[in-house]
Amino acid sequence: MSKRKAPSNEDNLNQDLCEFLIELSNYERNVNRNTFKYNAYRTAASTLASHSTRVTSGKEAQKLDGVGDKIAKKIDEFLSTGTLKKLENIRNDSITDSINLLTRVSGIGPAKAKQLFDSGIRTLDDLHKNQDKLNHHQLIGLKYFDDFEKKIPREEIQEIETIIKESVTQLDPAYLITICGSYRRGKNESGDIDVLVTHPTYVSKGLSTKNSAFLLKQIVHLLEEKKLITDTLSLGAVKFMGVCKFKDDARRLDIRITPFDQYYCAILYFTGSDLFNKKMRAHALQKNFTLNEYTLRFIGCTGVPGNPVKIESEKDIFDCIDFPFKSPSERSV
Repeated sequence: MSKRKAPSNEDNLNQDLCEFLIELSNYERNVNRNTFKYNAYRTAASTLASHSTRVTSGKEAQKLDGVGDKIAKKIDEFLSTGTLKKLENIRNDSITDSINLLTRVSGIGPAKAKQLFDSGIRTLDDLHKNQDKLNHHQLIGLKYFDDFEKKIPREEIQEIETIIKESVTQLDPAYLITICGSYRRGKNESGDIDVLVTHPTYVSKGLSTKNSAFLLKQIVHLLEEKKLITDTLSLGAVKFMGVCKFKDDARRLDIRITPFDQYYCAILYFTGSDLFNKKMRAHALQKNFTLNEYTLRFIGCTGVPGNPVKIESEKDIFDCIDFPFKSPSERSV
């Protein structure tokens, strides 16, 4: 829900290939601002990260989803030389180096990073000396830069999950709370903590943003009282972005409230992975359904999606589109 992280797999046999693809994707996003190439490199990296064997050639890699001819040629170059000429040129470019560093600060996107670079800011020390150029979110990102760079151990998220669930169910035991992302997929580490919350009284029919804003603010205020939430980056009607502290470490925490009747579509979407979601959406279309983070709808002969299908579990979604059920731990592809 926050800045997207690089694909992660503790048993990744193609880690070095994924790393250079992610480096290229960051360059395309941060410097060239080429979203198409950024997504292409990330998709290829996700595919390779989940591949069960070591890729030995570009031709072999090209048989996988998301790996085209150009990326296959880069894989061949890397496998034969141990590097890429394009990457070497990028790494020797001081502009690229500085902009990539600045965009690692939470709240600083490529456009803002370029603006800061053009004003003479190159390093984090420069940023500390020019805090007047930063908004509230970016100031918090700079303050906790070192903490946000660290991965969060699974055991720590489990303890934070317990605190959140025990606290929120004190408000009302009917709340449903799920921590999504790589944590739900069973990974040993995560980049941040993504929390999805719903309540049976909060439904999409006759949806009131005042109602969602009240519920979300109530939860955030309670977790502030519990000394878990320490800083707010943003607080809207349905989403909180902020910082929680646990045992002296600051962690990025996002809390999103979703209608009860859309909860399982949201859980599926925010659990990921990105590539798994794309595969499910593509399969749904083949079965004449449209699937997103809100609903599953049947597409009739007119091509217009109908009313949302009633969904009471994640498995309902798989069954409706005739897609083999995968547990969260099987979705890191």
